[in-house]
Amino acid sequence: MPEHDAQDFINALPFARALGMRLDQIGEGHAQISMDWDARFVGDPATGVIHGGAVSALMDTCGGAAVLSYPGALGTATIDLRIDYMRAATPGQRITARAECYHVTRRVAFVRATAHDEDSANPVATASGAFTFERKEQP
Repeated sequence: MPEHDAQDFINALPFARALGMRLDQIGEGHAQISMDWDARFVGDPATGVIHGGAVSALMDTCGGAAVLSYPGALGTATIDLRIDYMRAATPGQRITARAECYHVTRRVAFVRATAHDEDSANPVATASGAFTFERKEQP
């Protein structure tokens, strides 16, 4: 999937657009998407920590982009996504999600993802998921 198509995918999702998601990298079954910290998405005003829902939306969108970048992919939708939150993201820091499509069957793609703030060695969350996989017709 060309980079402009993946960014179009993000821009076509109103929630992703509202969160300010930006495509950083895309390649055969891999994607990286990030979003800036924004006071509108804070879940706890006392601490300034971003809401877990914003992190999960970022990871879900990144997983879908990874599937769409897999060779032969035409479309996808999330079937199941399990997220383990490991720590609060540092207030004020950009959050980055990386996802890889590590296995594909006829109709399902399996994805692993991580999200981190500026401390890339210490994940904020990890995820594993299953996505529908629509593929191009084989000749």
